Amino acid sequence: MSTISARYAGQLRTEATHTASGNTILTDAPTDNQGRGEAFSPTDLVCAALGACMMTIMGIVAERHGLDLTSATWDTTKHMLSDPRRIGQIDLTFRLPAALPEKERTLLERAAKTCPVALSLNPEIKQQVQFSYE
Repeated sequence: MSTISARYAGQLRTEATHTASGNTILTDAPTDNQGRGEAFSPTDLVCAALGACMMTIMGIVAERHGLDLTSATWDTTKHMLSDPRRIGQIDLTFRLPAALPEKERTLLERAAKTCPVALSLNPEIKQQVQFSYE
């Protein structure tokens, strides 16, 4: 059984369905590439996947050590290159609880950088990751 079933909906839009849960994701081409920009672009999803993967791995480590990260947030900025058109850099800024001790901060930061998405991306894509404790 496939992990994802997808279809082309026309007008540069796709619809992908997660087989196990039935959740659906739409994509649109971005406005700077002939699209409507009404949904995540495929490259937006790559960037979102990187942040979500890093946060998930930090969450696994946090639960193992009895740490609460439920207030953690992050922002992602995608930088595109034009020739060829591709992602050149992904900037991530994580905001984690200020109460985390230094030892746990180091543990979480190292864990984030070992997430499967980070390790799967082409090494030419720069991953700029910052952590702030608020």
